[in-house]
Amino acid sequence: MAIQRRMLLAAAVGAASGPKAWGAATAVPFAPAMPNGLPSGFSVGLTGGGPPPIWSAQPASGNEGAMLTQTGSNRTDYRFPLAIYDGVVAADIDATVRFMAVSGKVDRAAGLAVRLIDAQNYYVVRANALEDNVNFYRVTAGSRTEIRGAVIKVTAGVWHTLGLRAMGDRFTVSFDGAVLFVATDRGFPAAGKIALWTKADSITQFAGLSIETP
Repeated sequence: MAIQRRMLLAAAVGAASGPKAWGAATAVPFAPAMPNGLPSGFSVGLTGGGPPPIWSAQPASGNEGAMLTQTGSNRTDYRFPLAIYDGVVAADIDATVRFMAVSGKVDRAAGLAVRLIDAQNYYVVRANALEDNVNFYRVTAGSRTEIRGAVIKVTAGVWHTLGLRAMGDRFTVSFDGAVLFVATDRGFPAAGKIALWTKADSITQFAGLSIETP
């Protein structure tokens, strides 16, 4: 009996400390646009130099629904426009977004940031249609550090899906519905916001932002 009680207690402790249950995914609307061109609940941020970002919410063709586009084409290399969603603040989060890299000579990039404290401190996964890779970074005081990356074809002018799940110090990166890699990092354990992200002169369209929290 004593052994049975210990086994039951161990099972209960394991269940209590096991994986968290995730809630239902929430779709973030990109319409209607506010006078500043952004959807309600979004604000603009910028990492690096160059002029302020230009974001515009607009209808999308096909089945994409409303989309949010970064339309500024400034070629400052170390320039990262952000569209910050203020509606969710969380440390553990599962986010996905559809994107299309439209154009850009310096870069053709689309990114998804989590645990964003401000425009200078966050994690971001980004896909690049010029380099054909997906990389995961920690941005600290405005400086990027690559944690892990993968070589994969990112076709411009085509809709792709980018995903990032943060759970403790574990980050799972997915592309077009398939897991690319899992990375670990303890730089930013606290809760933060999420954001859409581009680089330099990237003209990038985003649609279908979905957020899930435990």
